[in-house]
Amino acid sequence: MRHPVRPVLAGLLLACALVLTGCGAGDDSGGSAGDSKADLGSTAQDAAGSAGAKESSGRGTDKAPTLTVNHIIRTASLTVQVKDVPKALDEARTTTENAGGYVGNETTTRGSQGHERTRVVLRVPTEKYDEVLTDLQGAGKLLDRTAKAQDVTDQVVDVDSRIKSQRASVARVRELMDRATKLSDVVTLEGELSSREADLEALLAQQASLKDRTSLATITLSLTETPVKKAAKDDTPGFVDALAGGWHVFVTMLRWIALALGAALPFAALAALVAFLWWRVVRRRRTPGGEA
Repeated sequence: MRHPVRPVLAGLLLACALVLTGCGAGDDSGGSAGDSKADLGSTAQDAAGSAGAKESSGRGTDKAPTLTVNHIIRTASLTVQVKDVPKALDEARTTTENAGGYVGNETTTRGSQGHERTRVVLRVPTEKYDEVLTDLQGAGKLLDRTAKAQDVTDQVVDVDSRIKSQRASVARVRELMDRATKLSDVVTLEGELSSREADLEALLAQQASLKDRTSLATITLSLTETPVKKAAKDDTPGFVDALAGGWHVFVTMLRWIALALGAALPFAALAALVAFLWWRVVRRRRTPGGEA
């Protein structure tokens, strides 16, 4: 006879085993799902990181935009009052030459009161323009200043482009001359070549002028002498002043007397002559035997 407790225990043990198996499977599936999500997240981050790296590397390899160099013609005019014009002019020359420039036209005049005035044209590199301008206007009292800046970048680019095209045109005409066989064709091509070479020379001269005016700034400096101030005098007259004033009055009086005598002398002589003749006539009438 079987014991009734064993089947019950066996059933309980089987149920516990099934429960434990189910819990283990649930934990494994949950862990696998978590790992899968983690793997997906890391993959997304890696993809985003690689995309960002590509984008940053792509930006790094892009070339920086080329900046157009501006071609500017700078001119200035200064009028400075100084005590010694030759000395200030020598200093201006030294400043210009130290900056890598040179001295152009120079004109020196002297006014009615003896004040000296010098006008000189200075050419200095554009990178030293502001420095030289500051030194020159600090040489004395600045009376007037005018500064101008003209942007000729478009003109420079246009001339460069036209020179390139004109050179190509001259080269084509020369090739045609080399292949020409008829004398009439050669003469026609020579005339065309001369015309195009003349146009090219004019463009080259314009290019050189623009380069000179944009690389060297022009400063017109006018130096004027400072008027000498007279020492202030005491307004109270002294003995010497009174004596000098009296002598001046005496000389002036004599001058006016001489002028009056000079003006009246012809009339006085005529009056004296008339008086003398009248006196002679009257005397002859009064003396006995004076009458005819």
